[in-house]
Amino acid sequence: MPYFFTSESVSEGHPDKVADQISDALIDHFLAYDPSSKVACETLVTTGQVILAGEVKSDAYLDVQSIAREVIAKIGYTKSEYMFDANSCGILSAIHEQSPDINQGVEKANPEEQGAGDQGMMFGYATNETDNYMPLPLMLAHLILQELAEMRREGDIIAYLRLDAKSQVTLEYSDNHKALRIDTIVISTQHDEFVSAVGNPNAEKEMLDKIKSDLISHLMPRVKAKVGAVLHHLFNEDIKYHINPTGKFVIGGPHGDTGLTGRKIIVDTYGGRGAHGGGAFSGKDPSKVDRSAAYATRHIAKNIVAAGLCEQVLVQVSYAIGVAEPVGLFVDTYGTATVDLKDSEIASIIKTMPEFSLKPYHIENRFNLRTPIYLETAAYGHMGRKCETVEKTFNKGKKNALSVSVKLFPWEELNATDAVKLVFNLK
Repeated sequence: MPYFFTSESVSEGHPDKVADQISDALIDHFLAYDPSSKVACETLVTTGQVILAGEVKSDAYLDVQSIAREVIAKIGYTKSEYMFDANSCGILSAIHEQSPDINQGVEKANPEEQGAGDQGMMFGYATNETDNYMPLPLMLAHLILQELAEMRREGDIIAYLRLDAKSQVTLEYSDNHKALRIDTIVISTQHDEFVSAVGNPNAEKEMLDKIKSDLISHLMPRVKAKVGAVLHHLFNEDIKYHINPTGKFVIGGPHGDTGLTGRKIIVDTYGGRGAHGGGAFSGKDPSKVDRSAAYATRHIAKNIVAAGLCEQVLVQVSYAIGVAEPVGLFVDTYGTATVDLKDSEIASIIKTMPEFSLKPYHIENRFNLRTPIYLETAAYGHMGRKCETVEKTFNKGKKNALSVSVKLFPWEELNATDAVKLVFNLK
């Protein structure tokens, strides 16, 4: 019997994502100036206020207030009417030194025996239903908001948009798990009060009608064009749209809701497909396996699906704090494996492959995770993104300005498919 599956996304102006981006900007700056930094930093944003807290062990000294203001301005919170302005918001730092009790379990005399920064389990997932091996509902939800943000920055077709937005996409699937059609799209987007209510009792309805018309007639064609012709059949005249379903959405961002680091872990990963171990990513350096091992398991999942070993897969790894070797590795191919092996046998083989070593030291080195690559992960998902090399500059115009070349999203590289094919005798 056909079924429905839903995923959501949030924009870079959503308060939780503002917090994530500030936390990851701090990570990038610490790693740029001291790659050995150990950092776990949290951010809270609310009306006119930013609070930074966390633990740091680093030789780098940072002007954390300037970094936070730079992120807020880049997102677009530069107007006092937003009640959260990069130039005027208060910023309180309560960042202190990392506990030596934790650090002694992570740093070892032999670097290869570096212990996991915490206990827990992490999951990676991949599916062949999209070109980037991500679940289709989440891919569409991200794309809707990325295009909406681009239209906001262009400022011509839809000039009234503000920064805070959420999307949600529901797909209908067949019994054999193939996407049939888009059933429902929900978009809530913050906006200016562009129709005066003075003497006009229909002002709110006029605004909502205009927003709905613009998003359906201008935004959705751009989204459809980006997904490629193979998915165009999913876009039909019967899609149910809920655009700003609660009414006008003028008050938003950190003024409308308090934002916290790490509250969008499903948006950050697979939109509810597969599983999640519960640990957030943003604000954590790569010694925290909540982050680094989630990237490593995504790399495993993506490469074995791309190699043709299965159509979709869930990979779980688990750790004890301070211990290098994982305590467990689990693989679930959902019955889609193309080899005559049990999932437990597939897991046993993966454990032997050097391309997929899950010791924290090997993960950090395989993906160069002690380079400043994290701000870009903090909006529109950590998985399914384009792996590319870019030049990043820190403290531009200051005496300690630094430019570095880094590879973004290295865990998305399909650089182990040949090894998978060889080990599993795939053509």
